[in-house]
Amino acid sequence: HCDLSDPESTTAALTRALEQGPITRLVNNVGAVFPNLLEDQTLAEFDAAIALNLRSAFLCARALLPGMRAAGFGRIVSMSSRAALGKERRTAYAATKAGLQGMTRTWALEEGANGITANAVGPGPIATELFTTANPADAPATQAIIDSVPVQRMGTPEDVAHAVSYLLDERSGFVTGQTLYVCGGMTVGAHHD
Repeated sequence: HCDLSDPESTTAALTRALEQGPITRLVNNVGAVFPNLLEDQTLAEFDAAIALNLRSAFLCARALLPGMRAAGFGRIVSMSSRAALGKERRTAYAATKAGLQGMTRTWALEEGANGITANAVGPGPIATELFTTANPADAPATQAIIDSVPVQRMGTPEDVAHAVSYLLDERSGFVTGQTLYVCGGMTVGAHHD
């Protein structure tokens, strides 16, 4: 356990984890949203989003890289978001999730020859406990979200896990530098009846 927003705590935890040998699969799965309009987004919120959402992925990938190189195999999957394409009240969050995609593409180019792939997953609206608490099932706003999804349902954590599992698989070695949107088709465009 560690505080991924704290570089010292993160580095110490990674050092302990790597004492048992190399780790060749990494899922960067953290995120804090800090929803605010640009005019109301504070520098503290922006810095906190960078520390947790972006810097922790950099620290984890950098720490695991030597072991992956030595093994000639590695899989890095970073959890981005459909918000990386733009979403109101998400300046800090969208910036960091888009940043993950940029790092992913860079790592794919740098490490492909070493048997290491780097990809991102960009979930759309997923029915997590956090989402369902904030968006009651019988609320009109929740129904509006579902209506905006071309497949006409919310995503599930299992939908996202399946995408991550595919990208972690040994057989996915020819897929790198990509962002797989798990969004029910929302990134394609607007859905209209």
